Amino acid sequence: MALPESGVRRGATAGAASDGVRPPKTGELVARRLRRRIVEGSLTDGDYLPNEAALMEHFGVSRPTLREAFRVLESEGLIELRRGSRTGARVTVPGPEVVARPAGLLLQLGGATLGDVYLARSAIEPPAARLLALSGDEERYAALEEEIEPARASVTDHERFAVDSAQFHLRLVELSGSRTLALMAGMVHEIILRQTQASVRAGEATGEPGDYARALRAYEKLAKLVRAGDGPAAERFWHKHLQIADQMVLRDREATSVIDILD
Repeated sequence: MALPESGVRRGATAGAASDGVRPPKTGELVARRLRRRIVEGSLTDGDYLPNEAALMEHFGVSRPTLREAFRVLESEGLIELRRGSRTGARVTVPGPEVVARPAGLLLQLGGATLGDVYLARSAIEPPAARLLALSGDEERYAALEEEIEPARASVTDHERFAVDSAQFHLRLVELSGSRTLALMAGMVHEIILRQTQASVRAGEATGEPGDYARALRAYEKLAKLVRAGDGPAAERFWHKHLQIADQMVLRDREATSVIDILD
């Protein structure tokens, strides 16, 4: 790999201390340099960092300081440390799951309910459907259509359909082109998936047997509206579909705490 710029100025932020702001430790500065290279794409998923000796010499830091930087990056999910391995730290580019777990914890601490979570999904997905339809991107249209196939194959297997359905909802937002909406969708994805699976396994899923087939038809109609490039119609249709579907799923469950789902 091409190493980042060498040298870390230990006293670069010393003046900040007089204003009551703690200057960053040297390990944090090293982590900042490496993080920037990952974010900019100079270091990509699967790349290995040079060994410790090379990095220590490059940055002019001690082994404890370098390992402090590694711990920071590892806590952020940006590198993977294999103890005892001679290959060094490996770069990992995290997905939405890296924020989904702490977000789930914050929702639990805040006493969030399933009603809150489904309301958030209804605010995220319809605009994403509009963005996807207006993108004019044939590859993305085809990708959404392909995402229907697993759900079509599992429509009679309700637990499997729950997984495939949740994946369709998530993929819809990912394909919209909005990274922010995709990140938000990823945060609620696990909660909704686990709640739906738990309901199916417990035999508590509401609705009629034909509801899964109707959901599948809704996916197919949305894909047609998206391919037609009709953004407003796609947004309206998906908003209406979610209203109906959420009413069915949340019947007598709106006040269920998120902690009861994630525990």
